[in-house]
Amino acid sequence: MYVIFKKILFLFDPEFAHHLAIFGLRFLDKTGLLALICEKPKCAPRIVCGIKFENPVGLAAGFDKNAEYIDLMAKLGFGFIEVGTLTPLPQPGNAKPRSFRLTNEEGIINRFGFNNVGIDQAIENIKDIKFSGVLGINIGKNFNTPLENAIEDYLICFRKAYLYASYIVINISSPNTKGLRKLQGNKFFEDLIKEIKLEQNKLNLFHDKYTPFLVKISPDVNNEDLDNICSNILKYKVDGVIATNTSVSRDNIKSNPLHNEEGGLSGKPLTKLAMKTQIYIYKRLKNKIPIIGVGGIMSADDGVDRIKNGAILIQIYSGLIFKGHRLIYEICKRIK
Repeated sequence: MYVIFKKILFLFDPEFAHHLAIFGLRFLDKTGLLALICEKPKCAPRIVCGIKFENPVGLAAGFDKNAEYIDLMAKLGFGFIEVGTLTPLPQPGNAKPRSFRLTNEEGIINRFGFNNVGIDQAIENIKDIKFSGVLGINIGKNFNTPLENAIEDYLICFRKAYLYASYIVINISSPNTKGLRKLQGNKFFEDLIKEIKLEQNKLNLFHDKYTPFLVKISPDVNNEDLDNICSNILKYKVDGVIATNTSVSRDNIKSNPLHNEEGGLSGKPLTKLAMKTQIYIYKRLKNKIPIIGVGGIMSADDGVDRIKNGAILIQIYSGLIFKGHRLIYEICKRIK
């Protein structure tokens, strides 16, 4: 069924196709057809960061930027949902067109730029959901916030998300917000993680609720910076790592006329680079910190490889676009 649906969606601009896909899913849900084509994946639950995940395949951040489709997407069989990236204030993101589909390569280039309704409205959306599973909230800084003030943006979002998230993700690795990746550098990263950890401890004492936080890492970081990142993750007892975000590398798509488009590359062209980065991080963290593998997971084999090489959970987004929701079940069957 998805093969036909995909052919229709791929006739349109990727951003419009995204909204069309949501419309289609809502129609299937209202007519009862969605329940007929979606079954509960058969996979053993996992306990990660003290949280029970019904299955290890989650929806990556970026699909539901404003926490508007949580109940709907959960019905597809995901073991957890991550929304965002959310910023303190609403922002429109970068100018359109800002998403480009590489059909033959099964890849996507996007430069959305954290377009979102802001953390306050997103939390209101979350208050209305029926979903009782694991919900991650991915946070970032506003586009016009100077880098020297970025920590405050993260703290604002962290405080507001704390009671409503199963876990919170510190996104410092998107290539589509100017200067953001500098937060992965030595001084910036340690200062940020130190402040987030202090805030986590305060909120834990005040609310008597421990909400884990994870850091999302770029696949383009050099080994020296990765060593520093891993060292500080261990030093400040960060709860987990998400590896990886999209890439600015175009090594695998140079023959495609869209390769010069700015933005983050995801999908199949990212598979090997994301895996390489995950393995490096896993070795440096010495199996002391859980890793969520994401980036270029386009098949059950990809999912199995990520689990075998250090990830305890995985997420998909581009794989969902190119392969459909059956990818969730195919991965779960293989990793059990």
